[in-house]
Amino acid sequence: MNTPTGSGKGADPVTAVAEARRPTRPASGHGAWFLVLPALIPILVLSVGPLLYGILLAFTDAQSGRTAATRWIGGLNFRDLLHDTLFWESFRIGLVWAVGVTVPQFLLALGLALLLNQDLRLRWLARALAIVPWAMPEVVVGVMWRLVYNPDAGILNETLRDLGLGDGRDWLSGLATALPAVIVVGIWAGMPQTTVALLAGLQNTPRELHEAAAVDGAGAWRRFRTVTWPALRPVALAITALNLIWNFNSFALVYVLTSGGPGGRTRLPMLFAYEEAFRYGQFGYAAAMGCVMVAVISILLAVFLAGRLRGGEDA
Repeated sequence: MNTPTGSGKGADPVTAVAEARRPTRPASGHGAWFLVLPALIPILVLSVGPLLYGILLAFTDAQSGRTAATRWIGGLNFRDLLHDTLFWESFRIGLVWAVGVTVPQFLLALGLALLLNQDLRLRWLARALAIVPWAMPEVVVGVMWRLVYNPDAGILNETLRDLGLGDGRDWLSGLATALPAVIVVGIWAGMPQTTVALLAGLQNTPRELHEAAAVDGAGAWRRFRTVTWPALRPVALAITALNLIWNFNSFALVYVLTSGGPGGRTRLPMLFAYEEAFRYGQFGYAAAMGCVMVAVISILLAVFLAGRLRGGEDA
């Protein structure tokens, strides 16, 4: 008599098919951890570990070249930081820099992405050229723009002289022009990744929706407002939030261009903390500055995530 189950000759075909389709048991938790460890260990060692050590350092009087033992001083660094007008001035400059770079960067990148999304001749070449600044290290970008802004032989002043618009000026050393000049460089250097992200969002928008809106008589602005922007909004929110955080944390570009000068006009919070730690040796005080900046970035992330979750619920 044939058995109803089994994998032998007499097995029921229906039962065999059912057993073949039965989902396999997922890997155990221990096996999953082994798969995650190669990616988790570098994060713990290079990111989480230094972050925790920096937070711990903020509650000490650690200094460079000190022979006495480092002491635990509680919140004294944060108390001194609360009354440090120079730090809060750098914080204000950092916010002006972050917003002044992020907003024009997004608007220009959106226009460029809309242009590169059209059926143009040599579109591939235009897309390749658009991401060239992204491939350049920030130090190289800073050195290149220092040459552009050079007061004697820079291409900007030479162009102004040729057009009869004056004898030029020292853009990076002027108290009124240093920060705007640096913001222009930040916009130029950060446009490629914003353009690429927005272009990817545009290419995911179905062309049928645009064609249907055009058939209904919708103009270019109405098609953008009712078709393009709703599909592009999640990408736009994400890249804008990331750009705001990246720009607020900027260091190398501004350091190469101005080193925080003139007169502290371009001294961003990261530059201020760097000077306190490695020029004046106040490691504990600089760590407290870092903790404040981490808290601000965490608040920005929380606001962004709350907005995304609320937007998902409304949708």
